[in-house]
Amino acid sequence: MGVKKGFYTIGMVAEILSIHPHTLREYEREGLITPKRTAGNIRLYTDKDLDDIKFIREMTQGLGVNLAGVDIILRMKKQIEELHEIIENLEDALRKKIKEEYEKKGSLSIRKPTQIVQIEIETE
Repeated sequence: MGVKKGFYTIGMVAEILSIHPHTLREYEREGLITPKRTAGNIRLYTDKDLDDIKFIREMTQGLGVNLAGVDIILRMKKQIEELHEIIENLEDALRKKIKEEYEKKGSLSIRKPTQIVQIEIETE
């Protein structure tokens, strides 16, 4: 193929997804996808780009959403993914802190007093 695995030219994507290259260029103009570019300005699409293109087609052809609507949906989808990542990081930090506190608490030994001392306080 001559292309690094996981990267596809516009022609390859068009063939794989049965989509016209013009449609791919339109998706790019609308800002829905952003393929990488070689030094020679050749578009290279990743596996994620292919997934995004499939999603765009499902929205437009399957559900009748226009490209402006798809743009909004993609932005919201990206925000949700970012929020999921933040939540996962917070959960990991919380688990780590709980483990540290548990280990710290487990290393402390509680000793019972061996004798009780009575203290009297004098008042005038």
